[in-house]
Amino acid sequence: MSTTCALCQRVFSEPIADPQAIQEHHLRPEARATSPTVTLCRPCHDNVHARFTNEELRADYDTIEALRTADRLREYVEWIRGTETLRVQTTTSNRVREMRR
Repeated sequence: MSTTCALCQRVFSEPIADPQAIQEHHLRPEARATSPTVTLCRPCHDNVHARFTNEELRADYDTIEALRTADRLREYVEWIRGTETLRVQTTTSNRVREMRR
């Protein structure tokens, strides 16, 4: 059995030792009861939330296709596809930090 990250499209063979390595991402944050979800690896999930506010995700990035083609994620996705890591140091962007205030 295997799991594929919907964003970077890396395939992870199961069993995965870390139970948080693969996560469910709500495409419409704060509407969890009705939001469609996708499976993301932890680095991708962390990066999505570090680069976009929930408002931006709801308004412009509520599909996996929109996330995959987002300029803010392009370089990251190209890089992560070439690794096997499930742990990446992620820092929230200053732009997102300011918008969350």
